[in-house]
Amino acid sequence: MITRDRAERFAREWVEAWNAHDLDAILSHYHDDFEMASPRIATVVGEPSGVLHGKAAIGAYWKKALAVAPDLHFELLAVFVGAKSVALHYQGPRGPAVETFELDEQGRVLRAAAHYP
Repeated sequence: MITRDRAERFAREWVEAWNAHDLDAILSHYHDDFEMASPRIATVVGEPSGVLHGKAAIGAYWKKALAVAPDLHFELLAVFVGAKSVALHYQGPRGPAVETFELDEQGRVLRAAAHYP
């Protein structure tokens, strides 16, 4: 079960890593074989399913995304806690987003999904 403290710590560290544009710190939150789903995957890397698997593929996607958004900054608006997941509501450079994270026992992300209006 995920506690509120654990979820808020994850959220703070995740936002700090993105705001620092530190790809290694970002990826440190994720399991080696995690899955990422986002409609922006189709736009940025041309994967029509919007889903990527593993740190290598997703790291390459995020590297491209960071390169095209040098002013990227997230403002955390809310943290939602589930039994095995966390959802973050944040403001990004293109508007609001909600991202969900299913965590393993060590607190690393197994699956993530980004949602935009």
